[in-house]
Amino acid sequence: MKLIYLFISLALLSFSCQSNSTTKQNKKKNPNQHEVVVVEVVQTSSYTYVLLEEENAQYWAAVSKAEIEEGKTYYYDSFMEMKDFPSKELNKTFESIYFLSDLSDQPIPTAAEMAEQQHTGKVKTGVNEDISVTPVEGSITIEQLYKNKNNYADQIVTVTGQVTKVNTGIMGKNWLHIQDGTIDGENFDLTITTDDIASVGDVVIFQGKIGLNKDFGYGYAYDVLMEDAKKQNMVVQ
Repeated sequence: MKLIYLFISLALLSFSCQSNSTTKQNKKKNPNQHEVVVVEVVQTSSYTYVLLEEENAQYWAAVSKAEIEEGKTYYYDSFMEMKDFPSKELNKTFESIYFLSDLSDQPIPTAAEMAEQQHTGKVKTGVNEDISVTPVEGSITIEQLYKNKNNYADQIVTVTGQVTKVNTGIMGKNWLHIQDGTIDGENFDLTITTDDIASVGDVVIFQGKIGLNKDFGYGYAYDVLMEDAKKQNMVVQ
């Protein structure tokens, strides 16, 4: 009987250790991630200004105009600090303010976690959002690109779209996702690698070389990828 109790105790101890190990693994997070609580929201025509609280400290930040709730927890992992920034609409000068590429209501995945999000060897492209962007003269739509991808392989093309996701500093590049409202089958999103930066919600023009069947390992595989793109003039709509 004592042996049975000993076996059960060891089994429970082993399960506890495994559970603790799993918990620790689940607690791994993006080392660049900031977890913040929104204290105050101020809307303007182009930007949403937010007073954030992080580890008992408060500071101002701004993102492209978005619906953000006071009292809610958000996350971000890339920003640019501006000193003595004047806002004409608010008639206020911020001693310091952080311009964020995005403010997400979900934790920001690490590069490893992004790799785990692959589907049949391809990175998930996210949600097909309700977007309608008129292409500028000389640019092609995402639908045209995917339908005729073999014709565009290794060619320099121009695309117009709205930024839906931004990941900075991955393999030495910024990775942007854009949509324009067009679709070919399940393809509605174009991934772009660039040294330039844009914020989620920006409507932009990018010009770059089209690569096909690009596989960088770790789940970063793409049927179509615009590489080393350059951001052109912003689109005003």
